[in-house]
Amino acid sequence: MRHKSFVFIPLLMVSLLRGQDSVFKLDVNVDLTELHVNVFDANDRPIGNLSKDNFRIFEDRAEQKISVFKHEDLPVSLGLVIDNSRSMEPRKQRLDTAALAFVQKSNEQDETFIVHFDDEARLDRDFTGSIPLLEEALAGAKPFGQTAIFDALMMALDHMQLAKHPRKAILLFTDGVDNASKHTLAEAIDATTRARVAVYTVGLLSASDGEKAEDSLLRIAEASGGRAYFPLTLDETRTDMERAARDLREQYTLGYFPSNGSHNGEWRSVRLEVTPPAGMPPFTRLVANYRHGYYEPGATN
Repeated sequence: MRHKSFVFIPLLMVSLLRGQDSVFKLDVNVDLTELHVNVFDANDRPIGNLSKDNFRIFEDRAEQKISVFKHEDLPVSLGLVIDNSRSMEPRKQRLDTAALAFVQKSNEQDETFIVHFDDEARLDRDFTGSIPLLEEALAGAKPFGQTAIFDALMMALDHMQLAKHPRKAILLFTDGVDNASKHTLAEAIDATTRARVAVYTVGLLSASDGEKAEDSLLRIAEASGGRAYFPLTLDETRTDMERAARDLREQYTLGYFPSNGSHNGEWRSVRLEVTPPAGMPPFTRLVANYRHGYYEPGATN
């Protein structure tokens, strides 16, 4: 069944003693592991008055000592991955506007690149902070052909290796199912899991392709710790993008030095508990999306 507006990934309701995890992105080096965290109430309103004491971090069930705590608007390296297939032509101009709204609502120090995809994927604009250059790249794309979603995502994840900011996100727009990629959904999900890049997927889906396409976009977003959006109109698309940009600007950054010092490339499960701040009613329920873990140093990324 189609959902109006957006979907949280994963969706978890929590009580006073067990808050909702929201690890938006994990940024890992040999010693320090950082979690970029969003926390919301049940009505999707951000909770912005939390302190270090409101959080507990568990890695592979072992509680970790929080060594870094910040709540500030940090710059992001962003990839716009945009469907340029023939079916997008009637709505292209307004979708381009929605993508730019996301960029314009974000930090002025952000850097952004654009990947368009139709029969194949291509980098149409390298990292830049210039809105006019992004507008030029968007306007210059002429829709045609089919839909190579997975190839485009793989290209964008690979290009993120050149990003200058620790926080990284991809915004992926499409209106249908993949029917042209050389890569598979499984390969795209595996790459997303390893990349430590948050992926927002936006599906303007038809009734015929909706269920299959929605499942793919949900799985990609879940693997990354991002969010999946399924707006029913172009106006809703822009509203959702403004919300997503808001989320990026209102993240908490928590850092810890893992108690397990091994570096053999294995998966580390991460869980974050959040207790509501003082002044909120008892048993207030908090909602968020997060990445559940990371591959420790030594993994092939």
